[in-house]
Amino acid sequence: MLDLTPDELTDRAKTLDLPAQHHIDGTDEPGDGAAFAVVSPRDGQLLTRVADAGQAEVDHAVAAARRAFDAGPWPRLAPAERGRILLRMAELLEEHREELALTITLEMGKPITEAYAIELRAAITTFRWYGQLADKLTDESPHTASDALALVTREPTGVVGAVVPWNFPLTLASWKVAPALAAGCTVVLKPSESSPLSALHLGRIGTEAGLPPGVLNVVTGDGPTAGRAIGLHPDVDVLAFTGSTAVGRHFLRYSADSNLKRVWLELGGKSPNIILPDAPDLDRAAATAAWGIFFNQGEMCTAPSRLLVHSSIAERVTDAVVRRAEELRIGDPLDPATEMGALVGEAHLERVQGHVAAGRAQGARLRTGGERTLPDTGGSYLQPTVFDRVDAGMRLAREEIFGPVLSVLAFDDLDEAVRLANATEYGLAAGLWTSDLSTAHRVSRALKAGTVWVNCYEEGDLTVPFGGMKQSGNGRDKSAHAIDKYTELKTTWIQL
Repeated sequence: MLDLTPDELTDRAKTLDLPAQHHIDGTDEPGDGAAFAVVSPRDGQLLTRVADAGQAEVDHAVAAARRAFDAGPWPRLAPAERGRILLRMAELLEEHREELALTITLEMGKPITEAYAIELRAAITTFRWYGQLADKLTDESPHTASDALALVTREPTGVVGAVVPWNFPLTLASWKVAPALAAGCTVVLKPSESSPLSALHLGRIGTEAGLPPGVLNVVTGDGPTAGRAIGLHPDVDVLAFTGSTAVGRHFLRYSADSNLKRVWLELGGKSPNIILPDAPDLDRAAATAAWGIFFNQGEMCTAPSRLLVHSSIAERVTDAVVRRAEELRIGDPLDPATEMGALVGEAHLERVQGHVAAGRAQGARLRTGGERTLPDTGGSYLQPTVFDRVDAGMRLAREEIFGPVLSVLAFDDLDEAVRLANATEYGLAAGLWTSDLSTAHRVSRALKAGTVWVNCYEEGDLTVPFGGMKQSGNGRDKSAHAIDKYTELKTTWIQL
């Protein structure tokens, strides 16, 4: 696929069968007829109109999931059989890989090379990994006195409401759906209204793979209506959300105002990336810093948006990042040569531009970028942007921008670097570049972050958990630890 020309990919995109209906109880359903527009940030053109869920559609989806859990076969299947269906979902994702990659690129502006090689790879790997894990989970039998037998069993919690964002629409949906299904739960998935199409495909794929009706339902709609209805629904037992900290607070309130459902939150970030003078390769550290902030147009909760550099190397590193920013090829995300595509939409582009304006007004130095680009395309494109001389109190250093905007802060010693790194309400991720093993361990322990990358960034696989501290959320996606979110521990004490 990636050998195709931009014109060939554009022609294929025009022939896509874009789903436009909810997927509930194993079938596509139009709902009450209300619909919303899905506009491509690539060119500002209408892709399709998608069914807009209200309370009735959410009630229908939750009722289907409830029946499938309470009376259907899914929670009672042998774990190996559940795993087999998840493995089949991975196979079908691979079979539909080109179609899904094109869909993601059209709906949220990600370069096609990243949609195909990174996003789809992650989704396929996730379903395969949990499919293989499903029959390897174990219960416990603690040692007790000889006249009793104690059992601690993991049991599926019930109906899971999964609400996911637009920046990695299929990857983040997979991180919720796959472990929930492996545990024996049923799911109501609500994707972002900006990127609903790939999630609707996932619903169809689940049914084709053999999921019983009602096990995986996908409803499309906005957060204040459909998301709120899921959050407040008394028959939803668990809520798994990835998105902004502000919306995460809403879901906690919904839980308190309804049935005290468990709420697992993966929220925002303002991740520090610390480069020390003894970094093993300063050029690679600078190149990785640039890649990390501009990858996926900077629309990542883990984006290393605060570059903390020792003052003795700050100029060298910043100059290298600026050069890389100015070399990046920004363009049509359907062009395999494009390195940075479009931001998700006009409203988001305006928000990011507001942060750029605030940085200028507060006295940070704009080294490159900051302007809208490619206006003739009709798409939402922004130049890669680098500020230095950023003070820790500036908005640039405190607020999540969720765009290709880097803030460079200099420090003079290691203690100052750690203080700057932790001077944020967030605690999702961090990077550290050093050749000293003791420094690596000491600083990693001192950083308040759920993930610390040493001499790399955004590395890892499904074996390790992902999630945040502080206002970056709770709970963990990925790894066997994700199963914890979707299971209850039951103690059975048998007197012999």
